[in-house]
Amino acid sequence: MLALSLPVTAVAEEAKEDAAPKVSYITLSPPFVGNYGLDGTPKLKVYKADVALRVTGDEAAKAVKANEPLIRNQLVALFAQQTTETMNNVEAKEKLRQEALKQTQQVMNDETGKPVVEDLLFNNLIIQ
Repeated sequence: MLALSLPVTAVAEEAKEDAAPKVSYITLSPPFVGNYGLDGTPKLKVYKADVALRVTGDEAAKAVKANEPLIRNQLVALFAQQTTETMNNVEAKEKLRQEALKQTQQVMNDETGKPVVEDLLFNNLIIQ
């Protein structure tokens, strides 16, 4: 009897592993492109940012996709507020990434009641 129950236990454990929520990376497409550092200088400053959001589970991914326009709006406003100093060094870019994550989580919390987004990644961040 014990020998018959072992395969059933193994199948149950495999089902639990398959049922675990999967991590997804949602790329916000098209990339963000715009001006920043509008501080009165005549030189035009441009950025291009490829952003991906990390979420866990299908429901979270669907919620992010449903609210993508709000997220994009918030991020465009954040990028436009940046200065040359906040876009030129690694520490400042990390602070920008953290602020973008915080604002994205706030949008999702306002819309769904949960922050949903676990991390925000810059796949590419180009400034001129």
